[in-house]
Amino acid sequence: MTSPTLSAPLATSTSSRAQSSCGPARPTALIVILSLWLVVFFASLFAPPLLDDADATHANAARNMVLTGDLVTLKVNGIRYLEKAALPYWLDAISFRIFGFNTFAAHLPQALGVLLLALLGFHWSRRAYGDRAGFYTGIFVLTSAGVFLFTRIYIPEVLLSLFILVALYCLLRVLEKTTTHPSVHAYTMWAALAFAVLTKGLVALVFFGGAAMIYLLISGEWRNLGKTKPVSGFLLFLLIAAPWHILAGLRNTGGMNGHGFFWFYFVNEHFLRFLGKRYPKDYNKLPGYLFWSLHLVWLFPWSLFSPVAIIQGWRLRQLRPTPTGSSFSTGTSWLLLIYAALVLIFFSISTNQEYYTFPAYLAILALMAAALVRSEFSYEEDPTSRRWITAGHATYTVIGIAAAAALVYGLWSSRNLPFVPDIGELLAHRGVGDYTLSMSHFFDLTGPSFAALRLPATLAALAFAFGPAIAWWLRSRKRHLASTTAIALTSTIFLVAAHIALIRFAPMLSSANLAQKILRLEDDHLVSRDSQVLLFGDQAYGSSIPFYLGKIVYLVDGRSTSMLFGSTFPDAPPIFLTHDQMLKDWGSGPRKILFVPLEKRDEVDRLLGNNKIPLAETSGKALFTDRPLDHPSNHQ
Repeated sequence: MTSPTLSAPLATSTSSRAQSSCGPARPTALIVILSLWLVVFFASLFAPPLLDDADATHANAARNMVLTGDLVTLKVNGIRYLEKAALPYWLDAISFRIFGFNTFAAHLPQALGVLLLALLGFHWSRRAYGDRAGFYTGIFVLTSAGVFLFTRIYIPEVLLSLFILVALYCLLRVLEKTTTHPSVHAYTMWAALAFAVLTKGLVALVFFGGAAMIYLLISGEWRNLGKTKPVSGFLLFLLIAAPWHILAGLRNTGGMNGHGFFWFYFVNEHFLRFLGKRYPKDYNKLPGYLFWSLHLVWLFPWSLFSPVAIIQGWRLRQLRPTPTGSSFSTGTSWLLLIYAALVLIFFSISTNQEYYTFPAYLAILALMAAALVRSEFSYEEDPTSRRWITAGHATYTVIGIAAAAALVYGLWSSRNLPFVPDIGELLAHRGVGDYTLSMSHFFDLTGPSFAALRLPATLAALAFAFGPAIAWWLRSRKRHLASTTAIALTSTIFLVAAHIALIRFAPMLSSANLAQKILRLEDDHLVSRDSQVLLFGDQAYGSSIPFYLGKIVYLVDGRSTSMLFGSTFPDAPPIFLTHDQMLKDWGSGPRKILFVPLEKRDEVDRLLGNNKIPLAETSGKALFTDRPLDHPSNHQ
């Protein structure tokens, strides 16, 4: 069903039927959406390898599930990992079972989550605002910088977004008078909410519950609360969400100061994290001006039309949702606005990372899509919106020309420089913000590294040089659908280029190649498979190594961050060594293979001096061993 309700606030010169149908047909729109997903997200599942830190850490937890069959207690490198909810790891474990332990399998659930999020946005907006708005919402999701950027590593935000927004959509459908099966939508709402809690904990209840309660109060729909099946639905919610939490609490007791899962997961990871007092403190908080302004980047290029959305929203402020007369369109606009505002305000107060507000992206993009469609339909009669659309295109074109010029200059200046596969050797390696913010590594990029990025730089330069100008030209000729699609295609090419660049950065961001070096030495019988692999420092520095080796590694001075609380349980394996213990055993007993991240090279050089044999080095990271390599005949 395609709703014509978008036409209500439009200029009266345009009929509602024409407005709702003035967009690609449903099959065509779905083909375009699926094609964008295949090009941007599916094609990127195969490379680069799993990245160090959160990406490989989470994959290690899922791998442990597959190998041990324990679906309750998350473990990383043999240590309890109690700070995360289980559902994302269950999905990864299923993927590993089907496709094996590889990058494709690790990231497939998240990529499918992006596709489902885009399809949800398409269906919801199409029903609320019409064909074109539905199409726009779908392509906005798939071509926004933040959606792409924050799905390069396996974090649960996209799944959390999907489940919460499914629950909110079902809430509106339950309250809609024309819904044919309200009970189905009600129980789907409760189930989706349970899955959201199993994805990222109690914050799902805060976002869904807060948005739902405010909307029900504003609209007066609280009188119809019985339609949501509050008793039986809540029992279904508990049936899905409660068992894992109860079992995790019962199976994980006796940690630090007698604390177990219940304290660490609920108190430490929820309330103390919100207050910025989480133990251990290993997160930064974005300054307020950056927190808000960076959303112009995360939602780029569609954030260029945010003034149009603000203008259209202000004009529609008098449309109030009511229990008897509100349309699905009006209800959608209010609910999405309330929900997005709640997410943004919540994380502006709390400890945050750049990607924490990801759950608000679809809501904001859907509202932007609806506002842009309204402005397109009233383009001739509404000079204010027309000026702001023109300003958006002008800004995009200027940004495109500037970016293209910078890229062309970089290509020209590096034309005589040799291609260096290991781009990490050319970077500045400055510890901006101590790398506790996820985007800090962008500050490492320096001029000499540009020679390694010629292909992605060329693609991006071509996209920026022509795409924005073509989109503006199409808009000036009132070919609005073609213009907006041109922006999406420009962004698609840029995102493909960005992913190629990410592959170039793989030696710096992942230690998979060093793990492969160890496996080759074992296959060539130059080191024993019983050799002890040691990581110097926190496991996040080289978390991809235990994943690709498929075994537990020792951590030297690595009893920190995500490994700290789990290490206090009495049955934790003895994998933690001090540097004194490493020095005592270095050169005796089983062979030692030591991974050293760039940040710890100077410290290791002081400790071991020349008493180490280098095996491999990449992007400043190194492998050392404590004795000469074996002769192959020793293993035969």
